[in-house]
Amino acid sequence: MIGTEHLIPSGIGKVLIVAITRTAHTVWNGNLLEGSGTVTLDSSGIGEYPVTWASRSAEPNGRTSPEEFIAAAHSSCFSMALSHGLAQAGTPPTRLNTRADVAFQPGTGITGIHLTVRAEVPGLDESGFVKAAEDAKANCPVSQALTGTEITLTASLS
Repeated sequence: MIGTEHLIPSGIGKVLIVAITRTAHTVWNGNLLEGSGTVTLDSSGIGEYPVTWASRSAEPNGRTSPEEFIAAAHSSCFSMALSHGLAQAGTPPTRLNTRADVAFQPGTGITGIHLTVRAEVPGLDESGFVKAAEDAKANCPVSQALTGTEITLTASLS
């Protein structure tokens, strides 16, 4: 078992943090333009989601896309990183509301991601919050995985 010791901020003590693997799979039928697939979230078991080229390159019509999954991953990872950073600085947030917009251009690929966060953080001014948000944007694991993509941020207090 590979892991590292990490001091949990809540004071619980040292615990072993082990590398975790999450798994999803897709079954695709047919060609790109006329085919369709189903994405299954295996690790959590919380669902199967239909995907098509049309839902990726035009209107979703009740189906999803890889970009929507990236947006979900990025908004949640960023929120966790920001929450942790703020708490470590002594200003835990009451609420974070994060949106990730992932731009996809057929023929080019993912052209950018914009994160928008509005937050309630007692005891923190706007500039301190923006600084913490920029740090979370740069250092959350999903941002790190997406370093080849331009990531922008709008951060404000409620």
